[in-house]
Amino acid sequence: MSIPDFQTLMLPVLRLAAEGETKVAEAVGRLSDEFNLTPDERTERLPSGRQAKMANRVHWAVHYLVKAGLADRPRRGFFGIADKGREVLARPPSRIDIAFLSQFEGFEEFRARPGDEEIVEIGPTVATTVGTPDERIEAAFEDMNAALRADLLDRILGMHPTAFEKLIVDLMLGMGYGAGGSGQHLGRTSDGGVDGVINEDVLGLDIIYLQAKRYAVGNVIGVEKICEFAGVLDERGATKGVFVTTSHFASQARQYAQRSPKRLILIDGDELTRFLVKYGVAVRIYRTLQMKKVDTDYFDDLDS
Repeated sequence: MSIPDFQTLMLPVLRLAAEGETKVAEAVGRLSDEFNLTPDERTERLPSGRQAKMANRVHWAVHYLVKAGLADRPRRGFFGIADKGREVLARPPSRIDIAFLSQFEGFEEFRARPGDEEIVEIGPTVATTVGTPDERIEAAFEDMNAALRADLLDRILGMHPTAFEKLIVDLMLGMGYGAGGSGQHLGRTSDGGVDGVINEDVLGLDIIYLQAKRYAVGNVIGVEKICEFAGVLDERGATKGVFVTTSHFASQARQYAQRSPKRLILIDGDELTRFLVKYGVAVRIYRTLQMKKVDTDYFDDLDS
């Protein structure tokens, strides 16, 4: 069974609340057992890696129940049932969701606040009907990054081959390779198929050789091209090489690289654009959003 969405969790969470004050962390474990989640599902995290997905969904189920007045928070980290919640469980519905909670006073006002409103559609990654606010934000971020990577690839495919080769050198330097920013674009016919070099130490005793191929997305790089690159490394007495393409590699090519005694790294178009975004090469930050949460230490100090 897949991880239930946060609305599916609302009724089970309310039933737990009816048993008495329940710690949120304990509820995550009990509901994971109830829904027969696998070990992988229990530890699956949000795209940001900040929190387990199941824990995030239980948290938001509790939050929405509290805002509708069906549950309350008797103390930090715990939740319990409110009188309205007991009335609901006296004649329990088959499901509690946002539509059901809309009948309770104050809930629509809560959802109408800036940042709490329901988004009709944020893209293909996570639908509003199943995504918590955290998931909607992260899904929108992932969708925007996917569009950015697609735009990057289109622009790269339109680059001159020499400019593409220089881009790969810049990417390697941006990733932290190269002693003091020591990298060089080659890419001349006399360079034997090597498009660039990265010096991993100041004296140039440890060198990474680069080959960059700007192919159409549908083209497949076969094992023969990787064999040729390995041969070039042999001629130079090199042990490290990075082959980058805008298309993708055949499975035999990747298997050859994995079996090779050399350190052969293959980067396809999808990995290339992900690295460019991650390391800030050929992209720039145009907007920063700050996400804040309650400073519980501040309130603890006031209470002490």
